[in-house]
Amino acid sequence: MHHPQGQGPADASRWMVVLLGFLTLAFAFTVRGSLSLAMPAWQAEFGWSRSAISGIAAVALLVMATVAPFAGHLVDRHGSRLLLVAGLGAIGIGVGMVILARPGASAWLLPVGFAAVAAIGFGTIAQHVIAAAIAQRFDRHRGLATGIGTAGSTAGQLLLMPVLAWLMQAGQWRSAFWLLAAGCFALIPFAWFMLREAGPQAATNVRSTASHADARATSLGGNLGLILRSPVFHAIFWSYAICGFTTSGVIETHLMPYAAICGFGPVPSATAYGVLSGLNLVGMIAAGWLSDRMHRPRLLAIIYVVRAVSFLLLMFVADNYPLLIVFAILFGLVDYSTVPVTASYIASRLGLKVLGLSMGLLSAGHAIGGAAGAWAGGAFFDWSGNYGVLWGLSTTMAIAAAALVVGLKDEGRRMLMGAGLSPRLSVRAEDA
Repeated sequence: MHHPQGQGPADASRWMVVLLGFLTLAFAFTVRGSLSLAMPAWQAEFGWSRSAISGIAAVALLVMATVAPFAGHLVDRHGSRLLLVAGLGAIGIGVGMVILARPGASAWLLPVGFAAVAAIGFGTIAQHVIAAAIAQRFDRHRGLATGIGTAGSTAGQLLLMPVLAWLMQAGQWRSAFWLLAAGCFALIPFAWFMLREAGPQAATNVRSTASHADARATSLGGNLGLILRSPVFHAIFWSYAICGFTTSGVIETHLMPYAAICGFGPVPSATAYGVLSGLNLVGMIAAGWLSDRMHRPRLLAIIYVVRAVSFLLLMFVADNYPLLIVFAILFGLVDYSTVPVTASYIASRLGLKVLGLSMGLLSAGHAIGGAAGAWAGGAFFDWSGNYGVLWGLSTTMAIAAAALVVGLKDEGRRMLMGAGLSPRLSVRAEDA
């Protein structure tokens, strides 16, 4: 069903949701990325191995994988307001527990706070929830709006990571975490008052016009069955799991420890990460814009191939800081750029009615892949004393992801461009 999108209060409201998504993701993803920056300080203070701290990251990603499909289903049925408020609260409380942890009897607060409590927030303040909330409100320019909203996941790291690095270099990692907790709590009233509607317009219209047969399929189990019968979903799912391995697992957890091994201090390492995050911002918005204009599966394949090339560069960094910056630029352009392309593609191939659940399942696969990457990085390092095997494995897996998606069809894009309308609000179990 097409909803006119002229100028006015409704149009402004849609773009305010984009802004809110940008801000909430900025803090959620900065908290997630802070583990990599804090890893050396935690090793020194708590006496934990690199693989043990990598395990905390892996468990957090597994918790996110568990939460993600339910969060996606809730945003389909009830909107994003309560999800964002609860998620921000969980992250703030979890970070507070990390701050209170001390070596000895209270050390358990750190893994529980980060990998359990905050991880529940990571699963709700997530790209798939924001992408679904935005896509449900936009017919035209869906890719661009999703790209801008989800770009907050990188913008926060661009602005905050150098500040966190400076505090940690001064031995004040707890002060850095206080800053993050305060930002999350400050956003709660903002989210509550900006998202006053009970649920997304698209979902309301689906419920009001659905046939009796469709109504029987609005349960979690019914929609899940429809999604899992789609070959398109399976191809995207496995490529997205590989995406998680190479990004959330490998780079977010192990890039800065690798930079430290190469001899670069916390500030130069965080600067390189900031460059990567800044190019993420550009890459996500550009990918969203391109997804409104070109064959989306082929665009995804290009992204994965560029990612593979960037891992090859990373093998040769050694003590060459300019080459680390080149890697940051190249990888940054394709790091999170799969998100707006995937959300736009899934919306037109599987439908808006199950977009949140579909993206939640993809996010779960992404998180499981990320957990495997975080664990593998620590395990390979402890076994070999370097990251060479991990970079080679990541290159191979990125090529495999490109192969999974390059042959998919993209009829939904032609329908949108030809008619200017939303795709059918139903799941189609089509052949790829």
